[in-house]
Amino acid sequence: QVQLVESGGGLVQTGGSLRLSCAASISIFSINIFGWYRQAPGKQRELVAAIRRVGSPDYADSVKGRFTIARDNFKNTVYLQMNSLKPEDTAVYYCHAEEVSGSRSWGQGTQVTVSS
Repeated sequence: QVQLVESGGGLVQTGGSLRLSCAASISIFSINIFGWYRQAPGKQRELVAAIRRVGSPDYADSVKGRFTIARDNFKNTVYLQMNSLKPEDTAVYYCHAEEVSGSRSWGQGTQVTVSS
């Protein structure tokens, strides 16, 4: 089962940017779908963005045009570039991977806080 390690969270002002990274312990070619999820206090975890081995990425309506998901096949890493951040983006962000085998894994989460 793949191990996922997130980094890049922090505190930023409204309108600022952050880039989250998710490093996988195995070849990224063994992973069918990468997803970034987030969970705010008192709310359910929600999908923010997803990227497959082929095809276009998917985004939640709330982040379209502001967030970009990308994968670096050489570094076995997936990124989430977050621009024009808003206070409502404040949450713990989790990386998720579904392997070709069907096995699924979560990262430990990284806190993103956007101050108004």
